[in-house]
Amino acid sequence: MRIDAEPYEYDLDLKSAALLIIDMQRDFLEPGGFGEMLGNDVGQLRRTIEPIRALLAAWRQAGGLVMHTREGHRPDLADLPPAKRIRGRGITCIGDAGPMGRILVRGEVGHDIIPELYPAAGEPVIDKPGKGAFFATDLHAILRNRGISQIVVTGVTTEVCVNTTVREANDRGYDCLVVADCCGSYFPEFHEMGLRMVKAQGGIFGWVAPSRAVIQALRDVTS
Repeated sequence: MRIDAEPYEYDLDLKSAALLIIDMQRDFLEPGGFGEMLGNDVGQLRRTIEPIRALLAAWRQAGGLVMHTREGHRPDLADLPPAKRIRGRGITCIGDAGPMGRILVRGEVGHDIIPELYPAAGEPVIDKPGKGAFFATDLHAILRNRGISQIVVTGVTTEVCVNTTVREANDRGYDCLVVADCCGSYFPEFHEMGLRMVKAQGGIFGWVAPSRAVIQALRDVTS
């Protein structure tokens, strides 16, 4: 199916594609969570929820593979580099008690995915210790085992985990389509620049399209 995208048309093969929803976690998106505790406006991220929910419904209806990621660490913090823990010189660090349990620790309330986009039964969830979804995870193995060569990317934040994952995917030979309104940043200017970096120089890292274009293509296939 053809999708109107930048820098040029994206040819999506649903049987070879996965929808990847990155780090839509309670601590990042919900009022009172870790993101807001750091002084961020979580509304900048929450605006992605409805576009992602609409795309997710259309993707599930079409029978496509859906995958989710969560950034976080083992309860014993054995996979947490000291440099990451102390970065920013904050009073509260990863692993410390936060508004929704220990911050960025697997199994805590804040680490989990928001209810609006919670994984359905059978949808793989990738727990990652870093920014990129391929580092120290089995994402690449799962995608290869399922014959996936295209990734439709959504989630937060655009300039950090989304951008890092797209670059990792590009180096591994995947064609990535980033859905612009389904990604977000605490800093609108970073969101815009993150998307521009993906599609620059003829799509050096991938393609960018609005959710309406992807949803319409999915509806055309299933109607």
